[in-house]
Amino acid sequence: QVHLVESGGGLVQSGGSLRLSCAASGSIFSNNAMGWYRQAPGKQRELVAVITSGGSTNYAASVKGRFTISRDNAKNTVYLQMNSLKPEDTAVYYCNMNWRLIDYWGQGTQVTVSS
Repeated sequence: QVHLVESGGGLVQSGGSLRLSCAASGSIFSNNAMGWYRQAPGKQRELVAVITSGGSTNYAASVKGRFTISRDNAKNTVYLQMNSLKPEDTAVYYCNMNWRLIDYWGQGTQVTVSS
């Protein structure tokens, strides 16, 4: 069983920064890719960033150059550093692990960017 807990969301002004964290339970964390997704009201959930077990990263075009995904395998934690935030980044952010073909999700953390 995989348990994911996000934290770090909040209200920030346009141009500001936030760092999200996602702590994972279990001993499988270091062997799995991790992803951050977001879902804005009335929109579908979309992939924001992904990091492989080896540390390779990939980003959605809308956040490339502003967001950075990283992981600390010793702490079973994945991070999303978000800089130069825009109102259109407002959403609930979720971390994700796909393990044995099953998607596991955290409860989500709200990020609100005011203009």
